[in-house]
Amino acid sequence: MVQIIDIPLYGTSTAGLRAIFEKNCESFLFLNISGKQISIDDNAIESFISTAQQNKSGIVYSDFNKEINGEIILNPVIDIQDGSLRDDFDFGAVICISRFAADSFVKSQPKEYSIGGLYQFRLFVQRNFSIIRIDKPLYTVVETDTRASGQKQFDYVNPRNRDSQIEMEKICTDHLKEIGAYLKPNSYKKCLFNEDFAVEASVIIPVRNRERTIADAIQSVLEQEAPFPFNLIIVDNHSTDNTTSIINSFTTDSRVIHIIPEREDLGIGGCWDLAVRSPHCGKFAIQLDSDDIYSGKETIKQIVDKFYSEQCAMVIGSYRICNFALETLPPGIIDHKEWTDNNGPNNALRINGLGAPRAFYTPVIRETGFPNVSYGEDYAVGIAISRSYRIGRIYEELYLCRRWEGNSDSALSQEKINANNLYKDSLRTAELHKRMGR
Repeated sequence: MVQIIDIPLYGTSTAGLRAIFEKNCESFLFLNISGKQISIDDNAIESFISTAQQNKSGIVYSDFNKEINGEIILNPVIDIQDGSLRDDFDFGAVICISRFAADSFVKSQPKEYSIGGLYQFRLFVQRNFSIIRIDKPLYTVVETDTRASGQKQFDYVNPRNRDSQIEMEKICTDHLKEIGAYLKPNSYKKCLFNEDFAVEASVIIPVRNRERTIADAIQSVLEQEAPFPFNLIIVDNHSTDNTTSIINSFTTDSRVIHIIPEREDLGIGGCWDLAVRSPHCGKFAIQLDSDDIYSGKETIKQIVDKFYSEQCAMVIGSYRICNFALETLPPGIIDHKEWTDNNGPNNALRINGLGAPRAFYTPVIRETGFPNVSYGEDYAVGIAISRSYRIGRIYEELYLCRRWEGNSDSALSQEKINANNLYKDSLRTAELHKRMGR
C-alpha cells in the first residue's frame, strides 16, 4: 500500500522536504501538498506510476474533483510549460515524485529555505526532468477554501505573506540564472525623451458599455492639474448603451478625443494599440480604466515626473480597491512592493501582475505593441519592456479601482481561471525564451 505523505506534517522547508525524501525509500513518493482531506480513486496510484515510468518524469500530477458542500465538481488543471514559474501554480492536491528526481535534488545540495522548499524542488525538476499532467481526475479533494477567485487573487501581495514572497523571489531568480534567463541589474537602455509630440501626455480609456461609470472617469482626468498640455483619448469600442452619448457630452472640451474603431474585433489591447498609434497620442500614454478614477489631481504630473527622473520607458503606480461609495475593500492598497529596481524584471516572471495605473513612453510602446486581447495585455507589454528598459514605480496611491457588485473577477469559473493562467504562462514562456536568446 502506497503512503500519501501530508506535506503540512513536515512543512515546506528545504529541510522538511529532504526529511520526506530520506525517510521514504519507495521508487515513487506521493505527497498531499494541499493539507486538505483527499480520497484516491481506484487505480489512481497505478496511473500515476505508469505515466511517470513511460515519460521518465520527475513529477506527475492530475486533474481532480472538488467536493464542496457535498457536491462533486470537476477541477481540471493546466499543462505546465517553461514559463510556468508562478510559485502558486496549481498542481492540485497530489503529486507523484520519482525517487531518482528526489535523490538528485538532495545530492545537488540545495540552499536552505524555511518556506520555499517545495517550490525550489519543483523548479529543480523543471530544469532536469519532465513534469507531466494526467488529464483526468484521479482523486477528490474536500474543499475548505470557498472564497471567490477575486478574493484569492491578491493573496501574494498581502503583507503577512512578505517573508514567503522574498524566499520565492530568491528561488525563482536562482532558477533564471541556472537557465540563462537572468537579467542583470542596471543594464537598462535610457530614454532621452527628445521626440516632439503635440501634447506631453495622453490618458487613454478603452470603453464599452460603461454608462454608469464613464462620466466619473472622464471628469477625474479633466480635473488633473499639470504644468504641461495633456489630452484624453477615449476608444469607444462600439458601445450599445448610453456610453457614446455621455462621451459626446464632454467633447466640447478640446482635450477630449473620441475614437470609435472601424474594426469590431478589438479587445482591450487592440483599443490601446489604436490609441497609442493615433496622431493625437502624447509623449506619454497613461492608463485609466472606464470604471475607475484617479485618487488626486496631480496623478498625471506625478507619473510624468517619474519618467523624467528615472529615464524609464514605463511607470506603474499603486491603487486602492474600493466599492462605488469609495469605501476600501480588502486587501486595500495594492502597491506591488515585491518589485525592486534591481530584481523587478526577473521577479516579474514569477508573479501574475505588475500593478496599476500603467503608463508608457509612447515611442517604446509603439515599438512593442499590444496583443489584441482583453486579459493580460498589460502584463504582456510590461514584461517585454522590462527586458530592455527601466520601469519606474510609484508606491503611493494614485488610482481608485472600483469593484462592481457581482464583478466577473469576483467569481470566475475554473475554466476561465485556467484559460487566464495558461495565457499568462504562455507569455512568460515566450519572454523566457527571448531572454535565453532563443
